[in-house]
Amino acid sequence: MGSRRDYYKDPNAPKANSLVPGGSALVADDHGAILMQRRGDSGNWSLPGGIMEIGETLEQCVIRETKEETGLDIEITGLLGIYTDPEHVIEYADCEIRQEFAITYYGKAIGGSIRVSDESTAVRFLSLDELTELPVHPTVRLRLQHHSEQRSVPYLG
Repeated sequence: MGSRRDYYKDPNAPKANSLVPGGSALVADDHGAILMQRRGDSGNWSLPGGIMEIGETLEQCVIRETKEETGLDIEITGLLGIYTDPEHVIEYADCEIRQEFAITYYGKAIGGSIRVSDESTAVRFLSLDELTELPVHPTVRLRLQHHSEQRSVPYLG
């Protein structure tokens, strides 16, 4: 299916050997639809995001990754939550086994135009109702649920 495999609450998951700070953006349009990309490696719909590079802040990382993956320029407007579940590990072809460490920011589109990157097969704004019928990893569903709850404070987990 690709060069990565997600394990979530799986007792047979390999033991993590890496922890890498990453981030994603939850960007809603004026109608409440969420900016999503369909991952080329898993086929799941996901929020745009990626891992931090040396010399940038996590906020800069999320802005850069969103531009690279969706074509849209965003500004960060808030914090949805911190997601560091040790029961979510990702195994890569190079033998890295990464424990989830992701911070999801709220973002607002301020420019650019939607385009598909080499990491995805589709990019579009989808309603929460549409997303219930589409393949979405449980950890991304958790973020979408937290968004739909309109929490007054960020999720810390």
